[in-house]
Amino acid sequence: MGRDLYKKILIATDGSENGAQAINAGIEIARLSQGKVYALYVIDNTCYPAERSDPRWKTAMEEQFKTFGLEMTAMVEEAAKVAGVDVEFVTREGHPAEKILDFAEKKSVDMIVVGSLGKTDVERFLLGSVSEKVVRNAKVPVLVVRAKSL
Repeated sequence: MGRDLYKKILIATDGSENGAQAINAGIEIARLSQGKVYALYVIDNTCYPAERSDPRWKTAMEEQFKTFGLEMTAMVEEAAKVAGVDVEFVTREGHPAEKILDFAEKKSVDMIVVGSLGKTDVERFLLGSVSEKVVRNAKVPVLVVRAKSL
């Protein structure tokens, strides 16, 4: 692998098993290319039920998502530290695929790494998968990582 090929790698993490495998793959690619990793967690605020207009409920949900996002980016930090890879943590709010693509373009990343499944089967059927939308619309290579089967 050429050392200049993938210098800026975006790892989008969602807490799924596939997301954990994506972290490992992205960190290893960054280590081999001596690159930098951006660890992105998107708080999907598009899935809040419309009938839940109570601001206390919304605030509580946002806090839960932010805490979870910090836990996910901490996983990336630990893996990056072990591998000796530079990492920057980022959280965004909105539709995950759109935010991943937007961040990738603004930071001129060389590769996006995502897990293959983050949502339930029903959510994928209704909304389409985040990884599929990223693959279809990214301007850079996208590595879609599946969890290892037992």
